[in-house]
Amino acid sequence: MQSKLSDKAGGISMHYKIWLADEQGNGILGDGKWNILKLIEEKGSLKAACDEMGYTYRRTWGNLEKIEKMLGFPLLEKHRGGSEKGSTTLTPEGKRLVRAFDRFHRHVYETIEKGFQEFRDELSK
Repeated sequence: MQSKLSDKAGGISMHYKIWLADEQGNGILGDGKWNILKLIEEKGSLKAACDEMGYTYRRTWGNLEKIEKMLGFPLLEKHRGGSEKGSTTLTPEGKRLVRAFDRFHRHVYETIEKGFQEFRDELSK
């Protein structure tokens, strides 16, 4: 006979957030900023990335400047407009940061998924 706990185990889902912080606990990089950086690179525009994510341009710009200051290197290359319109792309360091966070995020996700499955298995016994 299954217990009430094992009956409910199948309906449990997991949620988590990952972010990096400095020694004082100030957030540096998390899922939102990681995703906006990836969209900037994909779209070639900070404004287009902000529009897609529903973020304000001014606040996002300020957040990215804070990250640059904390890390000590620029994330964005800004190209002024004119007749060709402006563009924004990631610097080589910005691209490296995104790739590293991609790998880190994937590793953490795989580890958490494995642990969560073990948790559900334990409840189902």
